[in-house]
Amino acid sequence: MRKLYDVQQLLKKYDIYVYVGKRLWDIEVMALELDHLHEASLVDHSTYAKAKLVLTHEHRIEEEREKEISGGKN
Repeated sequence: MRKLYDVQQLLKKYDIYVYVGKRLWDIEVMALELDHLHEASLVDHSTYAKAKLVLTHEHRIEEEREKEISGGKN
């Protein structure tokens, strides 16, 4: 598991489709759904940890992108 797409495919296996309309929010909702799957023991710890790392990384990238965009407007 290396990309956001991989996490999306994992969630898709459980009929979880996330589209809020803003990528940052999508990532946050995916993290919540992943937490719920792990708490229900549907996703093993190794897969969970890898997916959380991907989501954390993508979230950080999106936050930086938003800072750059909003910083350029001032």
